[in-house]
Amino acid sequence: MDSVVIIDAKRTAIGKFRGQFANVSSVELGTELVKQLLTNNKINPEDVDQFIFGNVYQSGMGQNVARQIGINVGGSAKSTAMTVNQVCGSGMKAVHDATNALLLEDADIIVCGGVESMSNAPFYSKRVGKLEVSDEQGDTLFRDGLVDAFGNYPMGITAENVAKRYNVTRQMQDEFSLQSQKKAFAATDKIADEILPIEVDGKQVVTDQSIRGESTLETMSNLKPAFEENGTVTAGNSSPLNDGAAAMILMRKKTAEKLGLSYIAELKGYVEAGIDPSIMGYAPYYAINKYYDKYNITQDQIDYFEINEAFAAQSVAVARDLKIPDDKLNVFGGAIAIGHPLGATGARLIVSLINILQKENKKSGIASLCIGGGMGMALGLELS
Repeated sequence: MDSVVIIDAKRTAIGKFRGQFANVSSVELGTELVKQLLTNNKINPEDVDQFIFGNVYQSGMGQNVARQIGINVGGSAKSTAMTVNQVCGSGMKAVHDATNALLLEDADIIVCGGVESMSNAPFYSKRVGKLEVSDEQGDTLFRDGLVDAFGNYPMGITAENVAKRYNVTRQMQDEFSLQSQKKAFAATDKIADEILPIEVDGKQVVTDQSIRGESTLETMSNLKPAFEENGTVTAGNSSPLNDGAAAMILMRKKTAEKLGLSYIAELKGYVEAGIDPSIMGYAPYYAINKYYDKYNITQDQIDYFEINEAFAAQSVAVARDLKIPDDKLNVFGGAIAIGHPLGATGARLIVSLINILQKENKKSGIASLCIGGGMGMALGLELS
């Protein structure tokens, strides 16, 4: 069977909540990113067979966000598109769906990834008649992404649950978060190579907005618990709310060779794992172990890991129990510093992992993340 390769993979800068992308929609972020990605690789948008994008906050966005992106970039009306919602895993799931479509020869060229504008998640009111609207108002930002659908509590409570069950202290969380900030701040110039500019109000936006290089352990330790009165999870040791997009061009290796296109990485495998939703953050532990078993590999065969930092509590527990060395994990910082635009993060992890492998002259990596509702994903790749 032929393999699937990544021709190129880039992302936008990550904006903080109501920050630099406050007035830019998910569709607009994805459209501008994909336009540049295709142009830079001299691929005609009309030659793209499918557009597959993850997106969580779809309310009010209009039909099929991925289709809007595909048509807006100049894609053919004969192309097809699908928008994926598997919460935080949406962007990675989009890449997996694209991989499957290529292996089944349903398409030859696919653009995939994830887009999210948490800043523009709308409020909503329930319909009480054919045209009447209830006075009761809700917030899709929380309802559709940040609240557990089964326990009806914030995702931060699941992090508190992980901290208690797996003995992760407040100090461990704060120290991990500080290192994420320091690594991201120190790697700013290296991270820049992942980013394509998005024009906003006449300015080219190229900088991740949530990185706090001035953070100290003292400032973090002074923050109050955000979810439980005597808890350990704070705004400082959690990922922030963000806007951003990530995208990549996929095709079979033989197609790339036929078209004379170079490729940067080859996709090697993918798994999903389920877990009790109340401790959803620990799911990458099971996903990565499942990946090892499925592909008969060991940790020492992996050069770098990019594991999403939804919360420091779950990140510490997963990394510790998998025995991943600090110098192999999120070496350019993670979501606590860079940000976590839900539907885009799964694809952003892949973009970042490729960049790290390139910069460090290494070959193999695994990207993984936890998913609201009690799931985890892991995707493996190798540089070409």
